[in-house]
Amino acid sequence: MTERPTAIELPSYQDGGADLWAYLRELRHQGPVFQDERTGVFHLFGYEEVQRALLDTAAFRSDMSEIMPLQTFGKGNLVQTDPPRHRELRTLLNEAFAARTKTLLDSRIAEIIHELLDQISDQDSFDLTEQLTYPLPITVIAELLGVPGSDRGLFRKWADDMFSLSFDTAFDPELPKAIDAAAKPMIEYLHEHVRNRRKNRREDLISDLVAARVDGNGLDDEEAVSFSAILLLAGHITTTLMLGNAVISLDENPAVNSALRADRSGFGGFIEEVLRCRTPFTQLTRMTNKAVEFDGTTIPAGRMVALWLAAANRDENRFAEPDRFDPLRQPNQHLSFGHGIHFCLGGPLARLETKIALDILFDEFTEIRLDPTQKPEFFAAPGALGPRRLPVVVKRA
Repeated sequence: MTERPTAIELPSYQDGGADLWAYLRELRHQGPVFQDERTGVFHLFGYEEVQRALLDTAAFRSDMSEIMPLQTFGKGNLVQTDPPRHRELRTLLNEAFAARTKTLLDSRIAEIIHELLDQISDQDSFDLTEQLTYPLPITVIAELLGVPGSDRGLFRKWADDMFSLSFDTAFDPELPKAIDAAAKPMIEYLHEHVRNRRKNRREDLISDLVAARVDGNGLDDEEAVSFSAILLLAGHITTTLMLGNAVISLDENPAVNSALRADRSGFGGFIEEVLRCRTPFTQLTRMTNKAVEFDGTTIPAGRMVALWLAAANRDENRFAEPDRFDPLRQPNQHLSFGHGIHFCLGGPLARLETKIALDILFDEFTEIRLDPTQKPEFFAAPGALGPRRLPVVVKRA
């Protein structure tokens, strides 16, 4: 790419991200700000620019209802709520989520992992997504919320329906209708559980949500349902992507794999580098409240802005040799879980699940490698980067 394009033409994610990183790197080198002439959307590629947009809630709002008027995921959607309501919701949800996750001990996550691996105790090759990276986080989220883990087949279908929608038609007036239609079964399912908890409180997160109060105010049913829906979707897919990407990273970096097997205290740095190099959600979106300037380019008020986390995390102005996988990288202040007031609420849980899973995988298997006879399959919809099918071959301890 020698001349700067006039429109964003994203490569397929089906190669696991290699083409995407090269494409974003070239765009970033041509300038940290780009306007797509076809859609009018502005794109930010540099670390400094993306971080600034995430922090400046006066200039950038998260509420996208102006261009994406959804009937679902409205009230209570922390991701698309701005101050001052965001502070109220975040305080309420932080308390409920933190208190409930404390009851989900490390030992319970480990039990779930062992139960899942016991189901394939006689197999030396299998799809790791099917057997572990999908059912683990969805089981954890289901137990937190208090919905039946036996319904995880439904949860997966709802997630597949949502993540199969095309994001290339962001301004198509039919897209909000498609999102609402895909979300409707899940929303109705969660509404039933919320109404039930109003009458019959249990020891679960949904009960905590309907009972929680901040400044004397609580959540109405729609708000409780929206938060539960976002947690059910994003809360499981994030860990699914992270853990799958971690196994791919181990396969691609045998020296790192050997070092971690010799000293597992390095898991923390390894997970952060996986998050940086294989950013699970490649971009976030904001709307400008007022005109803002980046690198001599003015973005007018009322414009949609795409914040490319995957590009910012590989910005050489922030990270030395950004395309090199280095689990000892310090500092490693990537933006994969966002930054500022919208920092991902479930990030610590996703990290914990991934660390415990890797520890147990190392206990169970002396070798885990990608199956040379089958290629991984990656999520197709732009936005989510990671394997939806990950065939592996193992040697048991």
